[in-house]
Amino acid sequence: QPTNTFAPIMTIAVNTRFLLNDYLEGYGYFTYETFGRITAAHPGHEFIFIFDRPYDKRFVFGPNVKLVVTGPPARHPLLWKFWYDIKVPAVLRKYKADVFVSCDGFCSLATKVPQCLVVHDLAFLHYPSFIKRSHLSFYKKNTLKFLKKAISLATVSEFSKKDIATVYKIDADKIDVVYSAAKEIFCPANDEEKAATKNKYTGGKEYFVYAGAIHPRKNLMNLLKAFSVFKKRMQSNMKLVLAGRLAWKYESFTESLKSYKYRDDVILTGYVSEDELVKIIGSAYGLVYPSLLEGFGVPVLEAMQCDVPVISSVASSMQEIAGEAALYAKPDDHTDIADKMMLLYKDEKLRNELIRKGRLVVKNYSWDKTAALLWQSILKAVQ
Repeated sequence: QPTNTFAPIMTIAVNTRFLLNDYLEGYGYFTYETFGRITAAHPGHEFIFIFDRPYDKRFVFGPNVKLVVTGPPARHPLLWKFWYDIKVPAVLRKYKADVFVSCDGFCSLATKVPQCLVVHDLAFLHYPSFIKRSHLSFYKKNTLKFLKKAISLATVSEFSKKDIATVYKIDADKIDVVYSAAKEIFCPANDEEKAATKNKYTGGKEYFVYAGAIHPRKNLMNLLKAFSVFKKRMQSNMKLVLAGRLAWKYESFTESLKSYKYRDDVILTGYVSEDELVKIIGSAYGLVYPSLLEGFGVPVLEAMQCDVPVISSVASSMQEIAGEAALYAKPDDHTDIADKMMLLYKDEKLRNELIRKGRLVVKNYSWDKTAALLWQSILKAVQ
């Protein structure tokens, strides 16, 4: 809701170091979508966006947004510490900020300004081998300090809320669930678009899609094993499209692909534009998202918005978010993933039922809702 004109005017500083010119992922998407809405809904407040490098003009969301660059680019632990504890507090003092909002799980330990911190998940704790050692050390050393320092905490699912509260003994009342969402741009493809996309990527063949980074936590080795079982048993010309950039530790995966029996049926797109991703997901037979741990799992909703049925993991938040509108497999059991792929392939009635249920699920999530809930969490920090 728009701010009452008589409400006290606040200065809200926001960590926007993940609003990157070249691509938006994860934290960047979350910050972009929520603060695009929050700044528009609350024109009576001033927003200071704090960047660690030059920014793109598209991030000037309105006349109440001021963009400030304070380097150096904070891209490894020593510079994180310097940026959050020395550079950020200086900006907060200069602009007399009433609150500092950080959507990447890090906050400043060196300011008295109240802070609202968004923590998406605790993947680094549950899967420590999937994160760089220097990063892991920083997370382990500082996460509890961050959680205690912040006045209010927000996260994206009840699963993550429970995880944070249990692992770090944080009062659950301090943690608000604000959810996440898929962009409105994700919508069903028409027959012409589907044909063109299949011709471009799979020689006109049907395909399963995985959307997201090529990263160990996403469990793609088990997806390849599952696809092998599926191909052997079904004798199908179905392809597998992996739509996403090559992220950390991708080398062992691309190396494995070289000797993979069905490598000609696996397509790696690399990083694709959002418009292209909408077409790739929207033209798929089904999305397979076997991630080991997710705070929310946005690609699951993106597929449902495109009328594409979903196979996901029994682990973490995906069951909470998708409910009865998806099939679930044990992420560490490739035969279980394959069974679900075969089930979806053979049962057209089930496939249509999942699409119908998916349409209902997506109505529960929107960036408008997330932005409104995050705003409440920000207010909680300054009250």
